[in-house]
Amino acid sequence: MVAAPALAELREVCQPQAKIQSRNGEHWAGRLYMRRISLRTTRQLVRTSVSPNTLTWVMVVCGVGGGAALLIPGLTGAVLAAVLFQLFLLFDCVDGEVARWKRQFSMAGVYVDRLGAYLADAALMIGAGVRAARGGSELWVSVGLAAALGVVLLKASTDLVDVARARSGQLPATEESTQPRSQGIATARKVASLFKIHRVTNGIEASLVLLAAAVADAGLGHLDATRWVLAGITVITWGMVVAHLASILSSSRLR
Repeated sequence: MVAAPALAELREVCQPQAKIQSRNGEHWAGRLYMRRISLRTTRQLVRTSVSPNTLTWVMVVCGVGGGAALLIPGLTGAVLAAVLFQLFLLFDCVDGEVARWKRQFSMAGVYVDRLGAYLADAALMIGAGVRAARGGSELWVSVGLAAALGVVLLKASTDLVDVARARSGQLPATEESTQPRSQGIATARKVASLFKIHRVTNGIEASLVLLAAAVADAGLGHLDATRWVLAGITVITWGMVVAHLASILSSSRLR
């Protein structure tokens, strides 16, 4: 078997600082801890014949599986969902690192990666809705579906900027162009960023919040904590959909 590369050499190739430090290109948990774990995982995987696209599909399975795990009653399902979303994040890091080391890039890999992000977050919200409906109103399934639609629209509104620019013959938007031209929207965006409430629209954070709710449910003996959390996530998500659309239209991304 091929010898494992040195971590320093691997880090230089697989974790370019431009990406790691990018506000939009790297999840905060990646910078905080997951990139340390992923690099050691990548170090072993680059010695094998596994392809980056295979790892991306593993990521997708982990994300969708995390949503399905919420169908398991009690703490077991919530813990499993949180663990699977951590694995989702791990493989989201690892697939790109392996691709950079092996220089195996493909449009299919980028497509599946984005598809996986849509499916994982939507699956978690749907799973939460079905979980909240257990022993209660079926209306909670609709709330979960509404949250799922919201998180998909949030991601789509960002991705569609690149689609619009590409079809107009423009390069991808820079981080500078994402700044709103309206002072009011820029201020609102800074306030929202300060409180970080937008993070619960992401499956990784949402799975941890839902785990905390499941712990509360276990103590209370009912699912009210999960229901309140799901309702809160849904309201925040749709508020973010409107705010994000306003931010895009008031920036230079589409000009």
